[in-house]
Amino acid sequence: MQSNLVIFPNAGAAKKSTQTEERTITKYDRAEKQFVELLAMEDLDNKLDVKPAIATEFQQALSMAIRAAYQNDRSDEQAHRFLQRILYRINRLKLFWYDDLRHYTNERSLYLCSCRDQIEAAWQKWELAQIDVAALQQLDVEQALIERASADLNPPLSESSRYIREEMTEAGYRHLLAIGSFDGLVEASHLSRILGGVANEVQCTLMRVLIEEYGNGRLSRKHSTFFAQMLAEFGMNTQPEAYFDLVPWEVLASTNHNFLVTERKRYFLRYSGGLTYFEVAGPAVYKNYMVAAQRLGLSEVAVGYWELHIREDERHGRWMVDDVALPLAERYPNDAWELVLGYDQQKLMSDRAGAAVVRSIREAKQSASVV
Repeated sequence: MQSNLVIFPNAGAAKKSTQTEERTITKYDRAEKQFVELLAMEDLDNKLDVKPAIATEFQQALSMAIRAAYQNDRSDEQAHRFLQRILYRINRLKLFWYDDLRHYTNERSLYLCSCRDQIEAAWQKWELAQIDVAALQQLDVEQALIERASADLNPPLSESSRYIREEMTEAGYRHLLAIGSFDGLVEASHLSRILGGVANEVQCTLMRVLIEEYGNGRLSRKHSTFFAQMLAEFGMNTQPEAYFDLVPWEVLASTNHNFLVTERKRYFLRYSGGLTYFEVAGPAVYKNYMVAAQRLGLSEVAVGYWELHIREDERHGRWMVDDVALPLAERYPNDAWELVLGYDQQKLMSDRAGAAVVRSIREAKQSASVV
């Protein structure tokens, strides 16, 4: 028989739990600051050989976060955030930011590589556990790709999409732009890292996508320029990473995943599958933003990036399916399932990131801390 006894929360236990969480957040913040100092340290690896204690606090926090995020039954949000921020700080050294050259002094540090590998090993195992890889290996890959692309071209509206279209305020739109600028101001940088190698039709198609993303070599037409113009329309900061602290870990995870699959050529099929999803599904996402902007009565400049992407990504999506994904499936029949893995992983990460962005907008609205 079900009891009707009402059990009230223990105020002392709740207070203790809150204090423990605050201490953990402080520990991660302190460890990240220490890591930033390590990144800037001249001759880092040799200094660590002489005095390993300079990284002790960070290393302890790293180990604790990996357990909390990926090895416990209850995943810890703060641990995820800490790990993805650390991983991004390492990965971003693979791009050139046109800043002080001394910032790249440790770009080939063995210690940084070991930190990256520690995080990636646990994180990727955790990510793959959320997908039925064995089932993907049994698919008719070409049929699976065609069916997925057809479904994602014009998907039903999710709860997040409806919120953006129907409820998001202008302040929320600015918050959306702030988070979106994290990727929008350096767009296509990942694609540029995978294009080297033997000439073939697939490579040439990817190059066409890259060239259009880069405005056919004209800065005024580069997609990131349109994003910067949207930010400027609201008087917002147009510098890359200006709103880094607003970026949810789910968005960082998607970016870090792209660094991983472009860094390792063994994952070329996974990357190609992921890019196929991104280009196919992009227009539907951007249409949500367009509808919101039209409802809010925003200017053409404030939506220019979305308009451009809707027009170009519809074409890019067809290219990716017909001229990249399907030809690769034919060329690599034994490994072709990895295209679907990459597609499904990107969809999972994008959906997760989209929900996190909407959650961030809602929380900012409630706390009156919108951009």
